[in-house]
Amino acid sequence: MIPQNLLQNPLALTTQKCTLGCPILDRCLAGGVPCNSITELVAESGSGKTQLCLQLVLSAQLPTSLGGLAASSLYIHSEFPFPSRRLQQLSQSFRSSYSHVLDSEYNPLDFVLVRGVQSADQLFDVLLKMDSVLLRPPTQFPVRLIVIDSIAALFRGEFENTPFDLKRRSSLFFKISGKLKALAERFGLAVVVTNQVVDFVGQAGGLNGLRVGIWEFVVIWEEGLCGFRAVLGQLCELEVVLVEE
Repeated sequence: MIPQNLLQNPLALTTQKCTLGCPILDRCLAGGVPCNSITELVAESGSGKTQLCLQLVLSAQLPTSLGGLAASSLYIHSEFPFPSRRLQQLSQSFRSSYSHVLDSEYNPLDFVLVRGVQSADQLFDVLLKMDSVLLRPPTQFPVRLIVIDSIAALFRGEFENTPFDLKRRSSLFFKISGKLKALAERFGLAVVVTNQVVDFVGQAGGLNGLRVGIWEFVVIWEEGLCGFRAVLGQLCELEVVLVEE
């Protein structure tokens, strides 16, 4: 099965999507970022992953008739400081673009919940408490979008290449991914995580190819879960790569 056929999967076509605010990207993703699943944005540093995520937490607030989720978002960041100034600038543009559907007193920043984490263990602790937040949201809108920017930063420098650390890293990674999947399916969430592409150099000093952060062993596509990997190139051209397991 080729990637184009996977995009036409009946499950992918019927799953609720959240617009990215860009018709070209939405068309590449068959309507936007899907709910009930985890979407991974993979790209080199500085290619626009955070910009895309900030735009997404605003787009999620749009009514469903405009491709949004009519929902609040939780933005979990692991790289400091949080780009609050950039979000505020995007928020002003968002209000201008959708002034015909937003009340004059509406402030999009009121519906973006932000939480910083400094370790993978702290991220897992936050996720364990998410059920209560999702059942009793602190805002007028329910929380339907979770962004983790970036998942790779939490694992990149915290663990050493010892058997003990590698085993602990794998265990914690699968706990986090399993909890995210469970939350997405239970509450109909769109979950977006960002990751970095890094060069993997072999022993002979030659470039063997690209190793995608820590997510090289994740099942991205499985029956009952509409998941895909979006790869951003240097020129912000989106290529959708779907992996069938």
